[in-house]
Amino acid sequence: SPFASTRAKAMAPCCCRSCVPRRGMFFLLFALLGVSSAWVALPSTRPLLRRRWALLSSVTTTTEGGGLSPTSRPEYVPGKISDPGYVRIFDTTLRDGEQSPGATLTSSEKLEIARALSKAGVDIIEAGFPVASPDDFEAVRRIARTVGNEVREDGYVPVICGLSRANTKDIQRAWDAVKLARYPRIHTFIATSEVHMKSKLRKTPDEVVDTAVKAVTFARDLGCDDVEFSPEDAGRSDPEFLERVIAAVADAGATTINIPDTTGWNMPWEFGSLLERLVTKFQDRDLVFSTHCQNDLGLATANSLAGARMGARQIECTINGIGERAGNAALEEVVCALKLKGDGLRTAVDSTTITPTSRLVAQYTGMAVQPHKAIVGANAFRHESGIHQDGMIKNKETYEIMTPESVGLGRVDGDVGIVLGKHSGRNAVATRLRELGYADVADDAERFAAVFTRFKEVAEKKKGGLEDDDLEALVADEVFFVAKDQDVLWDLVGVQVTTGSNAVPTATLTMAGPDGLRRVAANTGTGPVDAVYKAIDALTGVAVDLESYDLEAVTAGIDALATTRVVVTPKPGSQLESSSLHASGAVAPKRFSGSGADTDVVVSSARAYLAAINKLLSWNKTRKQRDLENNNNNNNYNAKSSPPAGA
Repeated sequence: SPFASTRAKAMAPCCCRSCVPRRGMFFLLFALLGVSSAWVALPSTRPLLRRRWALLSSVTTTTEGGGLSPTSRPEYVPGKISDPGYVRIFDTTLRDGEQSPGATLTSSEKLEIARALSKAGVDIIEAGFPVASPDDFEAVRRIARTVGNEVREDGYVPVICGLSRANTKDIQRAWDAVKLARYPRIHTFIATSEVHMKSKLRKTPDEVVDTAVKAVTFARDLGCDDVEFSPEDAGRSDPEFLERVIAAVADAGATTINIPDTTGWNMPWEFGSLLERLVTKFQDRDLVFSTHCQNDLGLATANSLAGARMGARQIECTINGIGERAGNAALEEVVCALKLKGDGLRTAVDSTTITPTSRLVAQYTGMAVQPHKAIVGANAFRHESGIHQDGMIKNKETYEIMTPESVGLGRVDGDVGIVLGKHSGRNAVATRLRELGYADVADDAERFAAVFTRFKEVAEKKKGGLEDDDLEALVADEVFFVAKDQDVLWDLVGVQVTTGSNAVPTATLTMAGPDGLRRVAANTGTGPVDAVYKAIDALTGVAVDLESYDLEAVTAGIDALATTRVVVTPKPGSQLESSSLHASGAVAPKRFSGSGADTDVVVSSARAYLAAINKLLSWNKTRKQRDLENNNNNNNYNAKSSPPAGA
């Protein structure tokens, strides 16, 4: 196994077939003796130990290297998992992840990410919050209709889930969005902590229980046999009240009970203790317990794993850990941790898809991955210390517990001296993109052509060739202009600025509009970038507020590539003003992000701003078309249902 060849030796079975394998004995001792005092003190631990023994006895599928098979998965049945060691991966990148400020995704971008998640083999895709807006509804329905019915040869197809608050309007909307999937699921929630019930809901505990039961009952009555219920802020809720709520919704037909640490408040031993209590309490029910952990204290992954160790068999997570505030448990961390150190727990996610999917999400959301991010960060497999480099040269296992190849990142062991520069051809660039985890870009003729064109433009100006970071910046830059099904309404043709300590900053801008005609505008500003942005506003006729502007050099040196990221929102009262409903009930303005890269910081800034404008215009164009279609459908329906004249 590329993950840990040294671990295979420690996990080799005993020579006597009637014995428990040594790894099983080790885990059994760990399970019996390694439990913290807080966990041991809880009552009714014998059923838990019986389940752990059953787990150890049931895991027999191994790879040649001694690790658990990453591809086999039990048949999907709501509320049940036939393999006691199998952990379902519930990805909420398209719902919780998109709630990150500036991470607005178009319908086509959501579909492409959903297909990447399906390729990775996640068990459940939470495709969105359908009641939030007509666009969110259509995006979820499109994913359910397509990705939710694309069955692989092995029979796998992801469950498509829609989130709803605990009311009939939300639940009906969620069901209408997901019901076309082969395996549809409704995920409904209501807060159960004292502070939420009193301050936000203003409901009594009895009213909360009644609302939860009615929500689950309504979802089941619609014909949905897979209903997930979340007691929001469970990590700060009274455990006895949690048990009461769970018992009531289980009686009403809930099949999955998700335990959220909504504010990232819990420590791993606290969260694990809570899961152990609940799993033990409801062990005789057909329920799958789940975790959803926020990362406010940096413990989301640790809490998720603690929950799985104590009986949770579904983990909710996002690609790159994106999400509200400090984010969620990162899918890549959860999957790799279970693959390396699961000790009987496993998933069916293909780890070699992690890097390409991470890059795709980072490109479309405009949210860069921090360099030292575990698994997918730029520095995750880089070694600069002389001691570390010496060890890596002698044996890579000295400082790497997994290989980059195992998470889909190619490493060129035999460097053949290829330097990407202005003379490089399409094959060399495409090959390096695949090695960096961008196979989806290299294999897409339209997207690769756009990236290669930009590569040639930059290579002409940058001496010494382009480094990997430069190439990645160009991919992120170009993806905003060639997203599938997204119109490129405005294209940047040329930028010229004059500025200085005793001069008024002036920008002259040439752009091609939606009709293909070139237009020129000249504006002044407080600086060259401000002048350029005012010229773009004048040509496009769009009024937006610039919420954030970030500029950084990709590499070192005077000719380094600059990358810019901006976030804009339509000005209040403008025709393009738009908003979306948050799962918490708050209404927030839509934010649109853009990214640009160039050796010239002004050009880089212009490309980023224009990318955000194009995204905003394309989103509104799609919304108007959809509204027109809905109006026409309603008019046709009314005409058919109206009684004939004189009746």
